[in-house]
Amino acid sequence: MDFRHLKYFVAVAQERSFTRAAERLYISQPPLSRQIQQLEEELGLKLLDREARPLALTEAGRFFHARAVRMLEQLDETIAMTRRLSQVDRRLVIGFVPSTMYGALPRIARLFRARRPQVPLVLVEKTTVEQGEALKAGQIDVGFGRVRFDDPSLRREVLREEPLVLAIPSEHPLAAEQGPVSLAQAAAFPQLIYPRKPRPSYADHVLSLFRDLGLEPVEVHEVQEMQTALGLVAAGMGLCLVPASAQRLRPDEVVYRPLLESNATSPIIMSTRLNDQSDDIVLLRELINEVYRLQAVERLEAERKSMPVLTGPRSSP
Repeated sequence: MDFRHLKYFVAVAQERSFTRAAERLYISQPPLSRQIQQLEEELGLKLLDREARPLALTEAGRFFHARAVRMLEQLDETIAMTRRLSQVDRRLVIGFVPSTMYGALPRIARLFRARRPQVPLVLVEKTTVEQGEALKAGQIDVGFGRVRFDDPSLRREVLREEPLVLAIPSEHPLAAEQGPVSLAQAAAFPQLIYPRKPRPSYADHVLSLFRDLGLEPVEVHEVQEMQTALGLVAAGMGLCLVPASAQRLRPDEVVYRPLLESNATSPIIMSTRLNDQSDDIVLLRELINEVYRLQAVERLEAERKSMPVLTGPRSSP
């Protein structure tokens, strides 16, 4: 059996006529009939009721037709993706969730442009779930998201677990305290979560952190974007758990405090097609490692500079 058999069978099934199907396929009717007969012999099943007028599918034929249509669609998708990937004038399309733009992604993008100026780099905002579908459809080449899900056709790698912090209105009682705050303390106040849809999402991850401890926030308000949530925090409408890299947002109106719970993190997940090892993907992964190493060095240097300088007692003249 080959894809030509499937193509011929689908045409006959849709036209309900060998004559019309042959015209559609630009072949004569006798070889088309022989191809369908060979397919039936190979399967050991009758797919067509040739006595019916118009031609009809048997029960086995209806089942096989639905699968054949899907297989041909997948073949067309694969051919289109392969042609796009093989173009000399290629490009790299990255899907991302907005919160990753406050971390390493902009720096990685700048380095990629510097190393591969001949390859256009395109960044498109998509939820983690949307990234999975876009990867399989060939619409993007890489996805950076925060939600774990299984898909055997995708390769998913957790790049790092980013700590979460609690965003608090500047005049809130918790804002005046020092040090980490617990999720139990946070649950006593209204929580702003995002996005509202699609689900599952980062919002479900945040709620699971509370529920894993047997906690239920006193109130939960859903919004669509992190920026909206932080705007409502600044307005005193509630608290919000956000990735630590978002602390640069609204620094005059929002206080950010670390959490006591060490598992209160959010993964940064890189997704690609399962067997995609193109030069651009390999370089991108190398740049991610390079940026993370640089960030670690910069953090150590900042900590060193913030340490008080210890001096010994002065000797008397």
